[in-house]
Amino acid sequence: MIKVAVFIGSISDEDKMRPCAETLRELGIPCRFTVTSAHRTPERTEALIRELEADGCQVFICAAGMAAHLAGAVAAKTTRPVLGVPLNASSLSGMDALLATLQMPPGFPVGTLALDKAGAKNAAYLAAQILALGDPELAKKLVALREKFKRDVEAAAKDLEERFSA
Repeated sequence: MIKVAVFIGSISDEDKMRPCAETLRELGIPCRFTVTSAHRTPERTEALIRELEADGCQVFICAAGMAAHLAGAVAAKTTRPVLGVPLNASSLSGMDALLATLQMPPGFPVGTLALDKAGAKNAAYLAAQILALGDPELAKKLVALREKFKRDVEAAAKDLEERFSA
């Protein structure tokens, strides 16, 4: 069963969003990573939402640049959590996508993450946290991962201090 859907608005967005799909895979969360467009393939987008909901998908992650309507278009068709990752794809350095993803009308929220790869990874982690509310084993994985992050920082600090201490 697919638990998280990752939609990108264009195949050119794959490189920026691959860390999302990879992080979900590393956490053992089944996902579907595909291309669909709010503007060019609205029928495909709606059909994917219906198909994935019927199969038990719990969270939708949508990434797009410029007008960035994909997350909003998905939020209009589902009551499942929608996470948006704005992408830098224009001369406005991603601000257009950020604002389009943030500014949703009441009742159709999109949880908006950071731009590009950082947002992609955090979208995966946030989806995992949502799923972990009903999955104690996933919750344990997330706790263990945070402990690893802590150990990595402590090891880096120790290494740096040893190399540069008087």
